[in-house]
Amino acid sequence: MLRENLNEVEQRIEAACRRCGRSRSEVFLVAVSKTKPVEMLQEVYGEGVRDFGENKPQEIKEKYPQLPQDIKWHMIGHLQRNKIKYIIDKVCMIHSVDSLRLAEAIDEEAAKHGIVMPVLVEVNVAKEESKYGIMPEETEAFIRQLSTLQHICVQGLMTIAPFTENAEDNRVHFRNLKKLYVDIKAKNIDNVNMCNLSMGMTGDYEVAIEEGATMVRVGTGIFGERFYGSSQSR
Repeated sequence: MLRENLNEVEQRIEAACRRCGRSRSEVFLVAVSKTKPVEMLQEVYGEGVRDFGENKPQEIKEKYPQLPQDIKWHMIGHLQRNKIKYIIDKVCMIHSVDSLRLAEAIDEEAAKHGIVMPVLVEVNVAKEESKYGIMPEETEAFIRQLSTLQHICVQGLMTIAPFTENAEDNRVHFRNLKKLYVDIKAKNIDNVNMCNLSMGMTGDYEVAIEEGATMVRVGTGIFGERFYGSSQSR
């Protein structure tokens, strides 16, 4: 099942790239493996996937020693400052930076390990009250604040678009985030490398690609529905 799911996702990514005149190599697939058992990750790994996204530091901490070391782990969920220490030496990127206090805490932990952590700024592009993220009009000023930190490097923007039955409803949000991304990139802010636009999930990643996503985060489309009652969900 997982092989078939992954093949379908790949075909859809390629088709979306063709529709908007982009190369498949411009879009990065992160397999969102939150709540899924190690056995399923191993199967997807066997199909060539190396980038996995998790929502909770505890899951990364548990899965990390059980899986091959060439996996690149992405922290894509809301991150609490007191949990940074569990993942700072395990993840390749933190997608969900949405406050200066969080960024400073990441910077501090990264300094202890002598690394520079790539991060994305989470933007609440649809201005939903229930979502985390910086407001679009505050994003540039926020990034300028982060650019002064020595042990993180802002590498782009991320958003979680509204849940909708019709992916077309989110096109306007993806388009707006792409415009914001391009505007900030043009400023050439020191210590900021705007090269990643992480937007689009199982329900809307094709529209996100058409609007310029460089990273899509696909979970259910690969692994199937999540089961939150398992031990992995804690």
